[in-house]
Amino acid sequence: MLKLYYSPGACSLAAHIALCESGLSFELEKVDLASRRTASGGDYLSINSKGYVPALQFADGSVLTEGPAILQYVADQNPGLRLAPPVGSRERYQLQAWLNFFSSELHKQYSPLFNPACTAEQRQTAIAALERRYIWLANELRDRTYLVGDCFTIADAYLFTVNGWGAFIGFDLGRWPVIGAYQQRIAARQAVQAALRAEGLLKDMT
Repeated sequence: MLKLYYSPGACSLAAHIALCESGLSFELEKVDLASRRTASGGDYLSINSKGYVPALQFADGSVLTEGPAILQYVADQNPGLRLAPPVGSRERYQLQAWLNFFSSELHKQYSPLFNPACTAEQRQTAIAALERRYIWLANELRDRTYLVGDCFTIADAYLFTVNGWGAFIGFDLGRWPVIGAYQQRIAARQAVQAALRAEGLLKDMT
């Protein structure tokens, strides 16, 4: 059985949502990112030497890391659910473009804002970068229900997760009503609710 190593509300939430959407059987194990210990007392660095989440462990003990890779693996296990467009299709590359954008242009701009050592200047720089990205993103979402095509995909799981961090670092997404409506739309999904509930985040993230 698959096992997802996660930390509540971290980027691993996207993989957790994808697994709930996929219908695959899986287990969860919480990771304390400060101590690098798992809930069962194990050394997380022995599972993922990078030290961060998510990590997806297979029945044979092998491990896949990096959120976008895990998301695509999960989606491809049940292609009929359309969590990702078919491999080789133009839409698949559009999906990958979104995953790359979120990873490099949103996710990484949030990261310093969670660091207690972040200076006022660093915070200002990160906030300014986020504002530019969200101005662009709000325009892209204006006429979309989902990011790729007409159905929920793993790209939506990732964006929903990253958007949720705004509330924790004092970054107000309320300036862009289209993004708030998008968050509510994704949060209403049964699988998303299940993942949030399992991580103890149902009230915080919705």
